[in-house]
Amino acid sequence: MKKAFTILSMVIFGGMLVYNCEPDPDSLGEQLFLDGAAEGNEVPYDVIAYNISNNDSVRSDASKLGLATLGAFNEGQFGMQKASYYTQLRLAAYDPDFGTNAVVDSVVLVIKPTYASDSLTTTTDESYVYPDGAVAAKKVVNTYRATKYGRTKANGGNLTVKVQEVTEFLNGYSDIAYSNKNYAVNLNASEQLGSKTFNGSVNSIAITKDSDNSSLFSSEAGFRIPLKPEFFQTKIINKKGQPELKDVASFIRYFRGLKISVEENDGYLVQFSPSSVELIMYYKSDKVENGTTTRPQTKYAFSIGNGNAHIGNYVYNRIGSEVEKVVPNTTTGDAKLFAQGMGGNSIGIKFSPTEIDNLRKLYNDKKAAIVSAKIRMYTDNVAWNNKYKKPTLLTIVQKDKDTDNKETTNFTNDLLLLSATPNFAYLRAYDLDKNPAYYDFTVTQSLKEIVEAGANYANKYFKIDMGNFLQSSTGNTLAGYQFTSRPFSTDRAVFIGSDPLNAKKIQLRVTYGTK
Repeated sequence: MKKAFTILSMVIFGGMLVYNCEPDPDSLGEQLFLDGAAEGNEVPYDVIAYNISNNDSVRSDASKLGLATLGAFNEGQFGMQKASYYTQLRLAAYDPDFGTNAVVDSVVLVIKPTYASDSLTTTTDESYVYPDGAVAAKKVVNTYRATKYGRTKANGGNLTVKVQEVTEFLNGYSDIAYSNKNYAVNLNASEQLGSKTFNGSVNSIAITKDSDNSSLFSSEAGFRIPLKPEFFQTKIINKKGQPELKDVASFIRYFRGLKISVEENDGYLVQFSPSSVELIMYYKSDKVENGTTTRPQTKYAFSIGNGNAHIGNYVYNRIGSEVEKVVPNTTTGDAKLFAQGMGGNSIGIKFSPTEIDNLRKLYNDKKAAIVSAKIRMYTDNVAWNNKYKKPTLLTIVQKDKDTDNKETTNFTNDLLLLSATPNFAYLRAYDLDKNPAYYDFTVTQSLKEIVEAGANYANKYFKIDMGNFLQSSTGNTLAGYQFTSRPFSTDRAVFIGSDPLNAKKIQLRVTYGTK
């Protein structure tokens, strides 16, 4: 990966510990705590696991959007997902003076997808001629493979990226926005601001003058999309001195923003940081020195990063997919569990009252105290038998109801109370390079409070999502249970749920000791 974005490189105290190893032998099918079971044995215990629909929507405004997603991906389990991106832009300074007889030469929008830094290839043109002034130069282009999720070879590995003008106000940076909201754009094909084929790679460019090796042009690794100069001539340059360019409030209602999307309905998804997007306008205007008029080129960079509204737009077509067939069963559970980031399904897990009664009886009669408890969940080795990377990051929170019967959400009791314990991890992932992979969620403290302390659990359940918990700005603590990478997590997977016919069904695995 390129740079490790702080918002993505979250390590939760003891960390997300990932192992690739063979699973421990299971005792699936045995009764929990059989007479004569050896002390310290790990014993399986059934749970009720079911799908939770999020109506294909999630908050995706600037405060939630650590990464913007672009592209489309269609597969049989989850259907089609198409991701676009809206952004505001602002002037670098208001009431700008572009000089006399200003004319736009070119405009470029630069997005910087994440990429594999070890995929570098370099091409050098020693005979390059820099077009502005026909300067003899050398051009060096470094190319990297962008990080992709989906069908990387579909459409020849290409996506057609297009840029349109937004015609509906995007509100402010701090306003809430949801991923299923489509903001109006100029649909006139002739008014499209730009379009370019993305071939799955990003380039950095360095152009140096032959005569003295000085820099003529340089750019970081990214994807550059040329936009229509005439649009910016009319929209910006010709508005010099007009009220539309006088202040930020007027400008963001005059030039409401840009939408970046793709033409295709299948292919892959790429991601980039909204704060790294650039919009650069190159123009020339008259400059008089010693009675001589020249027209040097000026670079004008719009403010398009932090402080602007940024919104992820996610469109789904579930028709014919396996997830479309799901009717959640919260009583006995679902045989298959579908989890997807960016507004897709979540997973709910409840404890069975009958089994909790059995655990309490064992504790009261035999003083069998819980030493550890974890929920083990396997990917479905048939439904999710593919080459897509297995998710490494998932979150788990606990849901309950307060005295007013309103649903509450918080970190699990294990995270709240045991996070400082050495080597603690709320999640451990195993066999990510195999089929199936499996995941263990630590719920020791949560279960002990129910079984040993008699806590009420009638309305309690766990909710699992794709993504990871985000850290606070200090980097030492978690920002809160509600701050996760779920709004921009491209991951998805099918897991084995409460399927009595499957040996790898989701289960609680308890290790206990006798006092």
